[in-house]
Amino acid sequence: METRELSWKSKVVYIVTVCLITLLIWLGNEGRSPLVYKGSEMQHSVGVIDSEYALVLRDAVARNGTVANTLQYVMNRGSYTAKLRYRAEEGDSALELWEQGRKIAGWTIDPSEKEMAAEFTLSKDAKQLQFKINYSGKGELVVQELQLVPHTLFYTDTYFFMALFLLGSLAVWWYLQKEGRRLTKEQIVDYSVILGVALLATTPMMQTYLYNGDDLCYHLARLEGLKDGILDGQIPVNILPDGLRGNGYMNAMYPYLFLYIGAFLRICRVSLALSYKVLIFLANLSSGISAYVAVKSMCRSRRSVILAVVLYTLMPYRFTNIFSRGDLGETLALIFWPLAIAGLYHVIFGERKRWYYLAIGVSGMLQSHILSAVFVVTFSAVTALVWCVRIVKEKRYVEIGKAAAMTLLLNLWYLVPFLVFYFKGELSTEVLRWSGYFEQSINPSNLTHSISLYNKQYFSLGLALFGCVGIGVMRLLCESREKRSDMDNYMLYLLASGCVFTYMITGYFPNRALLANDLFENIVTMIQFPWRFLGPASACFMFVGVIGLAKSELLRPYRNHIFTLLVGLNLLVILSVPTDNSHMPYDDVEAVASKGHESKMAANIGLFYPHEWRLNGVSDDRLVTDVIVSDPYGVTVHNYEKKGTKAAVAYTAVEDDCYIELPIQNYLGYRAYDENKRRLEITRGEGGRIRITAIGDGVRHTVYVRYGRVPLFMAANLVSALTAAAIGWWLWRRHRNRQQYVPAAGE
Repeated sequence: METRELSWKSKVVYIVTVCLITLLIWLGNEGRSPLVYKGSEMQHSVGVIDSEYALVLRDAVARNGTVANTLQYVMNRGSYTAKLRYRAEEGDSALELWEQGRKIAGWTIDPSEKEMAAEFTLSKDAKQLQFKINYSGKGELVVQELQLVPHTLFYTDTYFFMALFLLGSLAVWWYLQKEGRRLTKEQIVDYSVILGVALLATTPMMQTYLYNGDDLCYHLARLEGLKDGILDGQIPVNILPDGLRGNGYMNAMYPYLFLYIGAFLRICRVSLALSYKVLIFLANLSSGISAYVAVKSMCRSRRSVILAVVLYTLMPYRFTNIFSRGDLGETLALIFWPLAIAGLYHVIFGERKRWYYLAIGVSGMLQSHILSAVFVVTFSAVTALVWCVRIVKEKRYVEIGKAAAMTLLLNLWYLVPFLVFYFKGELSTEVLRWSGYFEQSINPSNLTHSISLYNKQYFSLGLALFGCVGIGVMRLLCESREKRSDMDNYMLYLLASGCVFTYMITGYFPNRALLANDLFENIVTMIQFPWRFLGPASACFMFVGVIGLAKSELLRPYRNHIFTLLVGLNLLVILSVPTDNSHMPYDDVEAVASKGHESKMAANIGLFYPHEWRLNGVSDDRLVTDVIVSDPYGVTVHNYEKKGTKAAVAYTAVEDDCYIELPIQNYLGYRAYDENKRRLEITRGEGGRIRITAIGDGVRHTVYVRYGRVPLFMAANLVSALTAAAIGWWLWRRHRNRQQYVPAAGE
């Protein structure tokens, strides 16, 4: 490929600008700054605050034991120094370090000193690291300041931004010198709009805080656990090894493919908060790209394609999921609704060769959110049933079969473990069913509003999508009643589907009466919340509106005005996302550039492992962190070590019929061996723990436990990998053939 040289002056200006911006990014590095707590800033229920913001503890106003503590932090492994400034009259008080409810270190406070520096090393990443002040109850103790100083970095966020900026700068440099295949002005505008809208949709998170949505703590736990699973050597990751206080938590039941991006950033020591935000930005960007590609394949109007990008990326339900519900799974699934809808059109009416749109759409939802995948498969089945005669007559079942086969083969690696664990894993699933389905219905008047985080249960289509409904009604019911094209018929079907979905969301749908039917109750309690239908309804209305605007003759003179109006209405969604204190993991909401370490290391949000997908009957109070023996007189435990899903316990037993229980959940796939590599039988103990029968010969034995490779899972992984490789090879061959093709004269 030919290149052209930039002038030396342009090169110098460009390089200087890049270096200057890189320096400014580096100057904003907080990764080395100590984490500082004044005594008054520590969480405490006893004691008083003096004029110097120190926490004063006296026997008259306090009690002995833990009296103050910091927030809980997700902390990278490494070496740190804890510095405590204090005044103490008596001894026996201590500074303690806790992780997941377990004390891992402690240092006595010397009354003859005024400052203490304690070094410690975390051998693995901490999930809930917390400092506590243990007061002896004697004399006065004044806690002036606590600092945590990293020997290297708390996180590498600044270096991530620097690397991202430099890579982008190199890409721009390369593009400016490239001749030949360059982007057209229209493409530059289109891609700029997609990127700009994605950035706009992410702006509420750009102040370095996280909105504390309903499910955010669970998805942060998944992200952190996935990183631990990768480092444990699991690919794919079925068990989150450090979940449930180190007992392990099932990961295969909730799709996680796209979370590997955030997990890779965590492996590179990027903070948990930024890793999550990168996922949200990519979800915003991908939603815009999906809408762009899908609508462009069905409509040639650039105005409508750009409108689709704006309407879909900024639709209220996406923002409800991101900022209020914290539902990462459904947010990712919404990326693929446009591709699925466009794919259905192409396999039934449009270009047969675009059947892969449907496969990508369904696969993407399956790798994001199981219920969304069920929705799209059901929607596809109903759509195929409506036009079954046409499908059979034109033999379009071939394309449908291709899409189904590709979807199945690509996703076997996830589907097989999911189905095996679901039906044979003895997992708790009762909490997945929400019996009060009708209680979550939406007042129809709320469907026209923009998002507001002041009300947690706030769900809306938004005015812009209602405008799309109006456009669809005008085009399909007023203009094309006598003669409808295939496109018109499909748009009418989408309009009707969107209306049905919306009706099922509202309180007018007879949910309460239908719950008396066992089949309906079984379905809706699995769906849990009727507002889930807002996603497909919004996607349907978006297609109806943007394509209707392009096809309508009545609206032709007003297209630019309608485009401007709908875009403006959607921008209200961004403007109405508030910065209210109840949704932020810190107390001070002053508008500053950074909220400090608390906003980056998930303090005050925490990590949470829900009750679903645990083994039946396993609650938090039944979790232990030490080896349990059946008879403390008959069995002696010498040592227990656990790293990831691998554990080893050394014991001596002097009696038969004794057992040991390891603090590991007995999920399907764990195996046990003795010191001679002989396979041992694993049974389920109390609290779902792994139980091993002890050998009562009075000799020291060692049991090794690890999560093994299940042959069926490995076969599924191989099939999916070979399918992906075959698709990649086919795309490479197609690309190479296009490059080698030379048009003949006159072509």
